[in-house]
Amino acid sequence: MIKKWLINTPDEKAVKELSVKGGLTMPAARTLVAAGIDTMEKAVDFFGQNEEKSFDMGFSDPFLIRDMEKACDILNDAVDSGELICVYGDYDCDGVTATAVLAGYLTDIGGNVMTYINERAEGYGMNINAVKKLHEQGVSLIITVDNGIAAIDEAKLCRELGVRLIVTDHHQPGKELPDAEAVVDPHRADCPSFYKDYCGCVLAMKLIAAMEGGDMERAVEQYSDLAAIATVADVVPLTGENREIVRYGLHYLENTENEGLRALIDKAGLKAPYTSVSAAFSLAPRINAAGRIGSPSDALKLLMSETPEEAEEYAEKVCALNAERKDYENKIIADIAAQIKADSSLLDGRVLIFSGNGWHHGVIGIAAARCVEKYGKPVFLMSADEGETELRGSARSIEGLNVFKALSYAEEALTKFGGHSGAGGFSLEKDKFSLFKQKLTEYADSQAAAGEKCVPFIAVSGAIPPAELTVQGIKGLDVLEPFGEANPRPVFLLQGCKIDNIISLSNGTHTKLAVSVGGNALTGLMFGTKFEEFPLRRGDEANLLISPEINSFNNKESVSLRIIDVRKKGLNQQKLIAAEEAYYSFRRGEKADKKIIAAMIPERSDLAAVYRTAGVSRLSPMGLYSRLDADMNYCKFLMCLDIFSETGLMEYDRCAEKVHIIQGAPKADTELAPTMQRLRSLL
Repeated sequence: MIKKWLINTPDEKAVKELSVKGGLTMPAARTLVAAGIDTMEKAVDFFGQNEEKSFDMGFSDPFLIRDMEKACDILNDAVDSGELICVYGDYDCDGVTATAVLAGYLTDIGGNVMTYINERAEGYGMNINAVKKLHEQGVSLIITVDNGIAAIDEAKLCRELGVRLIVTDHHQPGKELPDAEAVVDPHRADCPSFYKDYCGCVLAMKLIAAMEGGDMERAVEQYSDLAAIATVADVVPLTGENREIVRYGLHYLENTENEGLRALIDKAGLKAPYTSVSAAFSLAPRINAAGRIGSPSDALKLLMSETPEEAEEYAEKVCALNAERKDYENKIIADIAAQIKADSSLLDGRVLIFSGNGWHHGVIGIAAARCVEKYGKPVFLMSADEGETELRGSARSIEGLNVFKALSYAEEALTKFGGHSGAGGFSLEKDKFSLFKQKLTEYADSQAAAGEKCVPFIAVSGAIPPAELTVQGIKGLDVLEPFGEANPRPVFLLQGCKIDNIISLSNGTHTKLAVSVGGNALTGLMFGTKFEEFPLRRGDEANLLISPEINSFNNKESVSLRIIDVRKKGLNQQKLIAAEEAYYSFRRGEKADKKIIAAMIPERSDLAAVYRTAGVSRLSPMGLYSRLDADMNYCKFLMCLDIFSETGLMEYDRCAEKVHIIQGAPKADTELAPTMQRLRSLL
């Protein structure tokens, strides 16, 4: 799928004013204005310097959160009386880190503490059997972290058993709150706190600060390393207090006193200074891996290790689990690729639906996210274990299709489901698969008929003048760190670049470009784009989406461009996307106006132009289209590929998005291709 370039046009007057008054470089000011931060007052809020809203180090008073004081009083009494306290966490990175933080603190102040984290097979959140088990073990107080807001039945059982319950959670509550001694959740309708978007671990850290009389400084110094990792792992917005948590946490991570984190950093091969990206892609997945395919207790033991030897043992274990997780994930992706190769029509729907056997349930969600990135459509994956009749699955989506609403529409086919707009989980019996697929297709089609567009996009902070691509200008972007959810690293449009050279890197795995624009010579890297598959040629003029960075070599700094996407100058985005939509509509057998059909039918000269341009290089469809000298609409071009593929003249791998001619293929009549015959018949 073509990704839409959503190009912002920030007000130049506001950009200049913010740059001058705020002491920001123009690229930094341009990024803020593009994000709606177009006044000094909004910028002060973004940088956490609003004195009216801050309590300590830029953080709000933890006692502003409803029931926080009540929770502190109960915990302090339980610690003083020696009650057995259970910290009840979740099996993901946020839940494990929150458990480690709170259990570690309560133990340090003399509490009698144990921990409990569900195995993945138990499902998310508190469960009845666990509550009974903890009661039998003598637990008299349970405090949840990163879960519990939906534990209505479990809270009732706690009340019946005489086990006190404190809930700390950051998820949205339902109509009814659990009947607990205290419910600490900023999303409560009656919670007066002005910042709401914490992850579970940060909420646990705020609780610790409250128990220390509101001292955020000490809590941040001791626990923000773990809280920062949890924040980026849980993909909560990196705005306001979360931004400060991650900023402080990455600083303290460099000299962390947590033995487990030290060992994990060493095993991951990370080098300081750490960034939100390294935390999100190197540390968090390893912590998550334990809960996904092993036991979350391994990750918890790692983070609560007291000796380097113990930390080394568990760091080795979670890293091995992470490698195993990648293998499981790659197996799912390979299985899906095989299904597409056998039947490429699986890619034609507005939603992509795949089922398999023996796919590891702990990694299906990650595989779904990879498929969304690859194919640009909402994806629903499901699998059954050997001998089972129930399929369990995960879904991931893009803007334009709400997963929870889609699952609700297909409810009659499901035994269980849940989720939100972008992701969800579900279960169904195998014999309901066809019905489930039918209902999802109906829902997606109805959304399209109602005008909902489901097109992947890249958000662009606007066009950047070449004169702003200076070392000083790009270094100025550092003030916007840390980057992440709701505060992404800026992407700019660089227009009218002449491609002076195309260079192969890492044995052809990556591509380096030398470009000239506005009298400036710049270099850029396209990671993951093979040299032989780069769509343009020397001398072409192109528009680039770039994320500028600073390159240091021999003590000399220069601006380097990380190239996110590239298009030949002159391509009309609106026409491209409309043509692609028309192509998929035809593939799905939907009705079309005869004038549109006529515009889709390739002439002999069109077919000759595509065949001549393709050659033996394995190019993506868009890459091949960019090299065409002929003036041809994109839909007609895609029809050419299908016709050549059907007649054995070209290999068109729709899964890998690669096309090339087949050397020595026998002559074939393109008029006999099923696609050509169907096009003719529709006229």
